[in-house]
Amino acid sequence: MTDLGIVIVNWNTRDLLRTCLQTVFASTGDFTFRVLVVDNASTDGSADMVAAEFPQAELIRSAENLGYPAGNNVGLEALGYHAAGRLDAEAPRYALLLNPDTEVPPDGLCQMVAWMDTRPDVGASGCKLILPDGSLDKACRRGFPTPLVSLYHFTGLSRLFPNSSTFARYNMSYLDPDQEAEVDSVVGAYMQVRREAIAQVGLLDSTFFMYGEDLDWAFRIKNAGWKIIYHPQVTVKHVKRAASRQSKRAQFEFWRAMLIFYRKHYRRTTPLPLHAAIMLGLMIKGGRALWQEVRHPSSQTIAASAKG
Repeated sequence: MTDLGIVIVNWNTRDLLRTCLQTVFASTGDFTFRVLVVDNASTDGSADMVAAEFPQAELIRSAENLGYPAGNNVGLEALGYHAAGRLDAEAPRYALLLNPDTEVPPDGLCQMVAWMDTRPDVGASGCKLILPDGSLDKACRRGFPTPLVSLYHFTGLSRLFPNSSTFARYNMSYLDPDQEAEVDSVVGAYMQVRREAIAQVGLLDSTFFMYGEDLDWAFRIKNAGWKIIYHPQVTVKHVKRAASRQSKRAQFEFWRAMLIFYRKHYRRTTPLPLHAAIMLGLMIKGGRALWQEVRHPSSQTIAASAKG
């Protein structure tokens, strides 16, 4: 059985993807891995580049931009992971969601596999992500966006009190970035998940398009009894939002993701006055494009809420 199955979903980040794959295939250590690149209908020659320069990668060409979670699910299914309770015998021991704008160190993947082998209680983990300027990618360790956590974050209280475990819960800025910690979620740019956890909770929720799907997966994994651990002993470079900067949908999809996550996991336990305030805040933040989704949820969003 392969140790690590790596899924890289790409959309128009050809040169960054090339660098990412170069670092992945330069990996060292005593472990085995497979790499699947799912190209979401790029127009910059990304798929042809992979086919020509990285024949050892398994390439899946999508005829349309499926979005991040659906694209990852295509790769995960090709690796042998399916709905909750269904795994092929050859599905790797760990699945890794890896962004095409990341660069992994030579021994990083092996270290992460070896470390998770020592922690059978860990369902998912992430490493320390560093931006090109050397600063920490704050998303690499997060708290779930509960109504209160979201209020503290989006009103700026988290920035005013970055060392507060109450107000700064969303980005957990009160934690030492070099200290291993149990967290609510790691980010989908580097998210390593145990096959047994996938067998319990299934794949990513493709109701999300981009943003939020990693939080949702972590939420379900934690609810199944697993721990989520931030493991900063491995550092990966991350060129933040290299693909999403090109998409006009990015801002809309962020707020839509927050709406879906709230409806799926918190709506049923939120008092009506607070619910009304949350809806108003989302309509203000998300703008006119989100109003229709707030007032008349799509059938996909309703289905996701029912699954929550």
